[in-house]
Amino acid sequence: MRSLDVAQAVCERYHPGLLKRLADVPQADREKPGSPVVELFRTHGGAGLLVPTEYGGHGADPLDALRVQQALGAVSPSLAAAVTMHHFTVAMLYALTRRADRLTAAQTEVLRRVVPDQQILASGWAEGRTQQNILAPAVTARPVDGGFRLSGSKKPCSLSASMSLLTASIAVHGDTGEPELALALVPASAPGLSVHPFWGNDLLAGAESDEVRLEDVFVPEEMVVRAGADDPNRLDDLQTAGFVWFETLISAGYAGAAASLVAQAVDRERGSVHERASLAVEMEAALQLLESAAPVLGAEPGDDAVARSLVARYTVQDTLPRVAARALELLGGLDFITSPHNAATAAAVRALAFHPPARAAAAEPLLRYFDGAALNLA
Repeated sequence: MRSLDVAQAVCERYHPGLLKRLADVPQADREKPGSPVVELFRTHGGAGLLVPTEYGGHGADPLDALRVQQALGAVSPSLAAAVTMHHFTVAMLYALTRRADRLTAAQTEVLRRVVPDQQILASGWAEGRTQQNILAPAVTARPVDGGFRLSGSKKPCSLSASMSLLTASIAVHGDTGEPELALALVPASAPGLSVHPFWGNDLLAGAESDEVRLEDVFVPEEMVVRAGADDPNRLDDLQTAGFVWFETLISAGYAGAAASLVAQAVDRERGSVHERASLAVEMEAALQLLESAAPVLGAEPGDDAVARSLVARYTVQDTLPRVAARALELLGGLDFITSPHNAATAAAVRALAFHPPARAAAAEPLLRYFDGAALNLA
């Protein structure tokens, strides 16, 4: 399929050789616990896709980022789901560099080391909610001399086995004494941070989505990003931008997985011309809808951007299982009997429905937004 060919060419431009190395790994091994796919992503420069060029990264534009996600999802749904967490975290953190005076020297140094060290960033945030907060504190923060002691857990936490840094939302007391949202940058090697088994499904098991626990982990003050009295809305704006990146990138990865099934049916000329064309048209419509949402990823965050990302995500969420099932039907019973991989891919695309926010939670806020009110997801 032309769209998948384009996505693969974009991925090859940013990460030469990655798709071939992934394809050389047996498909069952790509998707199982202990899969090498995240390490291959790291060694092929994956960490720097969205890092600005002045920090040594590729500085990919949103459309290219979506196409890279599609290409990765086509070869490994586990990898696409996992690296969504890295990419949306990077997009959020490097937005802070536009106001470099708001970062400590230690925070700036962390951001400067991501590309040279190919550091993988995991998310300790509740990545599906706005207002009530995509950065809703997942851990408690106890003030101590020189910083904070963090306790809590994130489960599931993708990239738990490969992360170099965990970014965790915490609540600290602001100048007024009221709780204030903050971000803690926690090295994976920090004493008191540990990883424990959690993921129990064979599908997407290569995403390393286990439990990360923080038990009295010390984080120095200079590694905590705060809003500040002179810029009180910056973390709220940051979380909105991150929300939009997350919804769009996670959808693109699953779309790539479904597109790989459609491409097989088309390439093998399974079914009638009408059946193949109908299937390809529906798949292309989903991909084009996602790509039409790309401009909001680079725009100022706001209700319109959040709504547009959710409209695309829920539409794609409905389309992918239907397209995948029809592709499996065209590929035929012998394909189903002799190879479990396509059936597993078709099942994996249904997981998009389980990423936050659930459709039911967003329904009423979206209706109010469509009727002219502010979009307030709780």
